[in-house]
Amino acid sequence: MNPETAQRAGSATEDRSTSRREHASDLSRTLASAAVGVIAVHVIDDSFVQPQLGTSAGDHLFGGVILVATLALAAWAYPRVRAGARAAIALSLVVPAVLSGAEAIYYGGKTGLAGDDFTGLLALVAAPVLLGVGVWTLWTSRRVGDNPARRYGRRVLKAVAVFVAAFIVVVPLSISYIGSHVSRAEVPEAKLGVAYEDVKLETSDGLELEGWYVPSRNRAAVIVFPGRTGAQKQARMLVRHGYGVLLYDRRGEGDSEGDPNSFGWDLDKDIRAGLDLLKQRADVDPERIGGLGLSVGGEMLLQTAADTKELAAIVSEGAGARSMAEELDDVSGFDKLGTALTYAVRDLSNSVFQNRLPPENLINLIPKIAPRPIFLIHGGENDAGHRNPDYFRAANEPKQIWEAKGGHTDGITEQPEEYERRVVAFFDDALLP
Repeated sequence: MNPETAQRAGSATEDRSTSRREHASDLSRTLASAAVGVIAVHVIDDSFVQPQLGTSAGDHLFGGVILVATLALAAWAYPRVRAGARAAIALSLVVPAVLSGAEAIYYGGKTGLAGDDFTGLLALVAAPVLLGVGVWTLWTSRRVGDNPARRYGRRVLKAVAVFVAAFIVVVPLSISYIGSHVSRAEVPEAKLGVAYEDVKLETSDGLELEGWYVPSRNRAAVIVFPGRTGAQKQARMLVRHGYGVLLYDRRGEGDSEGDPNSFGWDLDKDIRAGLDLLKQRADVDPERIGGLGLSVGGEMLLQTAADTKELAAIVSEGAGARSMAEELDDVSGFDKLGTALTYAVRDLSNSVFQNRLPPENLINLIPKIAPRPIFLIHGGENDAGHRNPDYFRAANEPKQIWEAKGGHTDGITEQPEEYERRVVAFFDDALLP
């Protein structure tokens, strides 16, 4: 083969290779755009077309518009940026696609597919597409001609940057999404030991919550919050001593309407709905209504008691931090930087998903509860949060604190007799003549 023929053959081979790369690049852009579109369809379905029972499109306007606008910006930018940025866009959207599908899989397995679950599963299909496109783009755009030490050093730095970004952004964002979209779907079996009534409560923002009520035998009643699963031991304990007990599913949980809200940013409305029901009961003196809250329930009972005088006494067990401000109070030194970064992302995500701002720091609210008594219970270093000693110092008298054995809200399991003695004595002193 003469040199001219060899040159033409090499040129033809190079042209075919270039054509294949361009075709593959066009295909990757098409796949990425379609995947982003599928995620956007689910967001629109979830926020505006088929929102949770009791909610409307207007309740999700702020968050829905921001999410759709972000996806539209990603779809617009994808074909216009360099390969590395295209890969970053594709890979960053894998997690939202997986979370959309995880929500659908959870509810589909518990109560059957319904509503926006179908578009959620469709969004899940986008996850491997985006992952494949992102990895392929990184692989085909990698540099191979420079010094190996520089090349691999650069790749190590990029890997570290991805890990840090995942820790700071992806993890808290995922926690926020799950907390605002997924909650216990089933209503548990009632094991209260006595007859109870099925009750319905209505919140000030128009949601219907469902629960159980055991009538009072001593004219006093206690809201045990949240939910009807983990609080039945406490309910049985109080029933044995003649107290009326109200248990109900918070918004978005069990048979209750509304969006799930695991961080409790809006649950003061749910607690006020319980107060409204108990004040109308003939067996209850409205001046003798208390609350026993577990974990987020303890936090929200403290907030509600600071905002209303209708709660006469509060037992708060396992109360922790609900926002970045409260989390920062729990750390010191260099830990504040990592906490500020991760919890700022979590709070921002929560604000978008829940369409509201973070609540006020409990440290500022707790002093307002006095002169009504509070009793704080925590598990010490084994607890999920370590805020109770600080909450106790912030509170005004009368107040009590007890470090129980076990972990988070395990006091009644690890020390049942001591737990019952302390809690019942507290309510007896506060609520009975």
